[in-house]
Amino acid sequence: MNLLLFSAKDRNENGQLQITGARLEHLLAVHGKDSGDTVRVGEINGGMGNATIISIDKTAAVLEPVLDQQAPAKLPLTLVVALPRPKMLRRILRSTAEFGVEELHLINSYRVEKSFWQTPVLQPEVIEQYLLQGLEQSRDTCLPAVHLHKRFKPFVEDELPVLVPGKQALLAHPGDYPRCPRGVAMPTLLFIGPEGGFIPYEIEKLESAGCQTVSLGPRILRVENAVTSLIGRLF
Repeated sequence: MNLLLFSAKDRNENGQLQITGARLEHLLAVHGKDSGDTVRVGEINGGMGNATIISIDKTAAVLEPVLDQQAPAKLPLTLVVALPRPKMLRRILRSTAEFGVEELHLINSYRVEKSFWQTPVLQPEVIEQYLLQGLEQSRDTCLPAVHLHKRFKPFVEDELPVLVPGKQALLAHPGDYPRCPRGVAMPTLLFIGPEGGFIPYEIEKLESAGCQTVSLGPRILRVENAVTSLIGRLF
């Protein structure tokens, strides 16, 4: 935990933070913090800075925060990923927040198993939990927006036309396609398919909607590796 995140409910009547549970255990067991020490803190979707520990024991810690810094800027990236299996989804959610992705859309695809949409990981509170883990790691406070789309065709026909304007729209797919660009500066819309990639019908629909198909080369990567490799290459 490189940043202790908190929300308004963690503040007492004096504006101080009262920390319990797993965050308290981390302060004690991992950081070895004591009264008078400082710790990096950030308010979820707000500022960040340092907090002085007023008191700390096994039941609670009381901290006095000073938020004098802004969260780092987000990448100008809207990421669209075909819903992966739950274990991989957890890692992708963390990476989305850690890399500073602005917005994440999870969509359906022919190769997405129907059972994936029933996973508890898609519950809003669970999504937030994994996003917060990514923010803590990267010292960020602003949660990326996450949207779920259970039907491919309505997403492409009704919602994609709103997302494409003003952005470079890229569809990452294995095969004999132009190499994915490097070091882009403009807002980007990036599509990443399921294991095995999008089927031809889906590729055709996305290309018709304005997406340019690009590749990382001949190797077929796991979705989670494709996400991190493409973000690192683009930005």
